Amino acid sequence: MNIKDKFGKNLSDMDFNPGIPFIMHLDINSCFATIEQQANPFLRGKPLVVAAYDSPGGCVLAPSIEAKRIGIKVGMRVKDAKEIFPKVVVLPSDPWKYRNVHLSLRRILSDYTDKLVPKSIDEFVLNLEGYPCLIKRDIKDIAKEIKLRIKNEIGEWMSVSVGISTNRFLAKLGSSLHKPDGLDEINKNNYLDIYSNLKLTDLNGIKVRNSIRLNGVGIFSVLDFYNAPLWKLKSSFKSINGLYWYLRLRGWEIDDFKTKRRSYGNSYALPKPFKTVKELTPILMKLVEKMSFRLRMANYKANGIHLAIYYRDHTFWHKGVKTKKELFSTQDIYKEMFRLLSLSYLGKPVREIFVSCFNLVGSFVSQLELFNDVPKKEKLIKSIDQINNRWGEFVIFSAKMSNTENYIPDRIAFGGVKELEEFTLR
Repeated sequence: MNIKDKFGKNLSDMDFNPGIPFIMHLDINSCFATIEQQANPFLRGKPLVVAAYDSPGGCVLAPSIEAKRIGIKVGMRVKDAKEIFPKVVVLPSDPWKYRNVHLSLRRILSDYTDKLVPKSIDEFVLNLEGYPCLIKRDIKDIAKEIKLRIKNEIGEWMSVSVGISTNRFLAKLGSSLHKPDGLDEINKNNYLDIYSNLKLTDLNGIKVRNSIRLNGVGIFSVLDFYNAPLWKLKSSFKSINGLYWYLRLRGWEIDDFKTKRRSYGNSYALPKPFKTVKELTPILMKLVEKMSFRLRMANYKANGIHLAIYYRDHTFWHKGVKTKKELFSTQDIYKEMFRLLSLSYLGKPVREIFVSCFNLVGSFVSQLELFNDVPKKEKLIKSIDQINNRWGEFVIFSAKMSNTENYIPDRIAFGGVKELEEFTLR
């Protein structure tokens, strides 16, 4: 079905969607930091950051609401945050704690609809169209009830911002209007007032470069963007994206689709200058184990692998190869990665290692081999994954990973639905 068949009207004359809003976007405010403050009341009300590492060079993953108010932002180094506020509390990330909150929130939201999509660990999209909870109640009342349940069932310090509209894009935009703890609806009656108070870069997906591109065709504000004719947007974007923006701003759903995952990867910055094969092998094995586990949890196999190494003298080496068979087991992927490692600049101190796999195919594809029982191998690996899923990461692991407990700690991914499905299982 093409766009015109879907909407059944002259696209160039389309008005704002007149339907009743039934899409809700929910966003936990300062997610990791807020969860830490919920867990420890002595941290509440204080500037706090959760960082990848609590060393000066560690990257800030989540500043608390109090830290944001004094200028500390995501992506800063810990040392920069301390320059702004020397007494800022710095905590390492605690992924299991954040997953538990995510799962608790998911259970609450599942009481309202089964059309529930986690967009990241701290964001959910709910589609309430046709559900009993929306038939006799206003959607804003449902949102208020959800916010109250979160405080009662997860924790009184937890707050979420909620946006409501007729499509996902505008629901997300609504959730950003009055953070923290906001609740806003964008509909046919108020969209022009809301657009008049926004800059182009306030729209998710419009960065400085796109803003400049729109300026070039006379679009300088969100109202200009909305009022621009379809031909002008097509001219500006020079792709189907012009039509997509035309529909999004009019409240029509155009983002309700899933894209195929292109690759999986993992990386690690070494805390000290490893340089020999003996030192690097356990690190490589653990990176491959984490990556291949994610690959299998998402029901994929790979037909290609890539290894990249960044050295302490600021040089860089990388190599990727396509494989002759579909790879899914940790051991098979590791063997290919080790071959690539042997081609690198061995003996030079390493700063960071990157592994990835690409050319993904569905796990239903099973290429039989002459000397290997592939179905038997798949059953064995599935059993091991189930044990690690239930009892914790690396309960069963390769001997090559011995003595790597302090390396490559667990991290939370902010990616798409597959990433969320993975850690939901865990």
